[in-house]
Amino acid sequence: QVHVVESGGGLVQVGGSLRLSCAASGRPFIDLAMGWFRQAPGKERIFVAAISRGAGWTNYADSVKGRFTISRDNAKNTIALQMNDMAVEDTAVYYCAAAKDRSYYATPAQANDYDYWGQGTQVTVSS
Repeated sequence: QVHVVESGGGLVQVGGSLRLSCAASGRPFIDLAMGWFRQAPGKERIFVAAISRGAGWTNYADSVKGRFTISRDNAKNTIALQMNDMAVEDTAVYYCAAAKDRSYYATPAQANDYDYWGQGTQVTVSS
């Protein structure tokens, strides 16, 4: 069983920046592709970004390209999501997820590709 824990959510103004972190334990971190999803009130959970096991490959939703950056530190068993130039539409609960048994280069973008999920962290962007 893999335990996933997010941190770093909070309140930020439009145009501001926020950095989320996620730690995973219970399985060799290099075995896990990692991703971020978000869910706004009354809406479905959607893909934000993913990073491959080897950290060399990333995948982003069109809505965050150029503003958000996903990264991972395999030595610390963590990933991060740097969010810049934030908009009100970025307000949501952000979830970190881990996927096992994926190829070294995979950057899954579907929620059902992931096996383990964190509890989520609230991000609110105020105008």
